[in-house]
Amino acid sequence: MVGEIGGNDYNAALHQDLPYHKLIRIVPRVIHAISSTITRLIGMGAKTLVVPGNLPIGCIPAWLRQYRRDDPSDYDSNGCLLWLNRFSEYHNDRLTAQLNRLSRVYPNVTIAYADYFGAGMRMFSDQRRFGISEPFVACCGADGHGCESTGPVCKNPEKYASWEGFHPTEATYKAIYEGLVDGPFAIPLLTKKY
Repeated sequence: MVGEIGGNDYNAALHQDLPYHKLIRIVPRVIHAISSTITRLIGMGAKTLVVPGNLPIGCIPAWLRQYRRDDPSDYDSNGCLLWLNRFSEYHNDRLTAQLNRLSRVYPNVTIAYADYFGAGMRMFSDQRRFGISEPFVACCGADGHGCESTGPVCKNPEKYASWEGFHPTEATYKAIYEGLVDGPFAIPLLTKKY
């Protein structure tokens, strides 16, 4: 499993309110780091690699709070910020292009793309299917928006999509896992043999 690489770089930039046109300038460096890691692992003998894409960061509670908008057209039908999800898609498009190039360079190596974005959006679009009733509130923290040193933890974490405002809960990872292993969000499709 290679990654998830880049999330902390993007989070640091978003914490600084970096505008979109500057945020996307980070993407080539992140894609290069992922590509270099893959190349090194192949050089060490790796034959099967799974490379996750970026999650739908427009659905992350911390960013929904920080970048709150009054205009409903800034959000998709699930309640996620469109511009942040477009950024995730931009990263993922660049990543899959690089993975395709690496697959041509190393035809005897399986490089599977794990579509975290697609699996995550399926969960946000059909929360009930995955038992999620609190998709945009953090499980951990006094106000439901993040962990504090003394903040409480929710009573039913399996109903939340986010642990502390950034990281997915076990319920979200289960939804992503199902999308990757049972399909259709891995290319080539992963099977339970991995």
